[in-house]
Amino acid sequence: MNGEHRYDLLILGGGMSYVGAIRAAQLGMKVGLIERDRLGGTCLNRGCIPSKALLESAGLYQRVREQGGEFGLTGTDGLGLDTAVLGQRRDAVVEKHVKGVEFLMKKNNVTVLQGHGVLTGPTSVRVSGGASGDLEASATDLILATGSAPRPLPGLDVDQERVIDSDEALRRDRIPGSVTIVGAGAIGVEWASLYHDLGAQVRLVEFLDRVVPLEDADVSKELHRLFRKRGIEVHVASTIDPGSLERTATGVRHTILANDGTARTDVESDWIMVAIGRRPVTENIGLEQLDGLRMERGYVLVDGHMRTDVPHLYAIGDIVPGYALAHVASHESVLAVETIAGLGPDAIRMDLMPRVTFSRPEIASVGLSEAEATAAGRAVKVGSFPFRALGKATIVGEVDGFAKFVADAQTGELLGAHIIGAHAGDLLAEPTFARLVEGTVEEIAMSVHPHPTLTEVLAEAALAVDGAALHV
Repeated sequence: MNGEHRYDLLILGGGMSYVGAIRAAQLGMKVGLIERDRLGGTCLNRGCIPSKALLESAGLYQRVREQGGEFGLTGTDGLGLDTAVLGQRRDAVVEKHVKGVEFLMKKNNVTVLQGHGVLTGPTSVRVSGGASGDLEASATDLILATGSAPRPLPGLDVDQERVIDSDEALRRDRIPGSVTIVGAGAIGVEWASLYHDLGAQVRLVEFLDRVVPLEDADVSKELHRLFRKRGIEVHVASTIDPGSLERTATGVRHTILANDGTARTDVESDWIMVAIGRRPVTENIGLEQLDGLRMERGYVLVDGHMRTDVPHLYAIGDIVPGYALAHVASHESVLAVETIAGLGPDAIRMDLMPRVTFSRPEIASVGLSEAEATAAGRAVKVGSFPFRALGKATIVGEVDGFAKFVADAQTGELLGAHIIGAHAGDLLAEPTFARLVEGTVEEIAMSVHPHPTLTEVLAEAALAVDGAALHV
């Protein structure tokens, strides 16, 4: 052992928690950050960043092939695809930002302890097997941030050859001729978009009765329609029969079963991809020896300030209940640090957290869906407006989708915003801020939106809540 290393704050896991490490350093704390792999965690190395780099390439490839002639581009019929270069760009984007995080740690005097960390107490850790050597570290406070891994599907053996998960998909520099994707949440529909745009035949299988089942029902319906229009085969209220799997020399045969038993589809795909979400990584880090720590289904339970029931022990990110999103983890890490520092930050509210799915078209939402608001006993009024009525949407050639607002029927307060269409994630910033300040749809409509821009869809949707949309 290299002796004991003492800090004001230890963070176990170097994913989006690095943001909290920076904030702690700004507040004068001596910070140690423990990471067994590379800084940036799932998002930077195996999630958000590499997958979105591939999606950007796929979207550009698709647009040039399908719309190049309309924009005056010639020779697009012979457009090729170099998957090796596509993979090189993905890796270069990741590498740039990993080095950026490393630089930020050095700039802010955060000590990075590279190795596998196991708790020896609520605020002490044994680090081993990494570049930092074997050592003991302790602190006044500790934040757990050990992230997530792909969630397995019971009965379906993920061999990372013919049956793969999203981590394995990101490692591959080739496109399947055909693929069956199990799970139509954010991960599944993003990969369905990517593979289809790069030329694969895609089958999408969802156990629940609609795609992106956590989104507003109108958004689910629109994405289902657009996927089928593009030629993506969609099976909802269905599953794969694990007993039907038969590996062949070129792929894997399997049966897609309707949940009610009324339909059976026998198919063969090059790959099956399991994309049913991610599970918290809370095993093999010493949690079992902490008295008083509450857990549920593998998640660490915390209060609104990310405190566990164990004094001086906090938890953030994918290992706590809530949205398993990078920006949520970043916010939670800063919230935990500012709580430790005694700054009295507001408790986290998941209804203020924005959510984006980077499929084509993009999906973005914040707050309550129409059904959720109604179930909560709120009297609501809703309004929506289509992108195809906007001059800018016609100019950029992306006219599918709409923006939908859910508002309180009496006060007009914005309860939820749901966008499906081009640049939905960017457009979500305005309604997310409106939710924070308890803004109304009338206030959104009163704000002048520049023309011609896609932001006009928000003004028109706000007007549509009271039946006053102008361009319909």
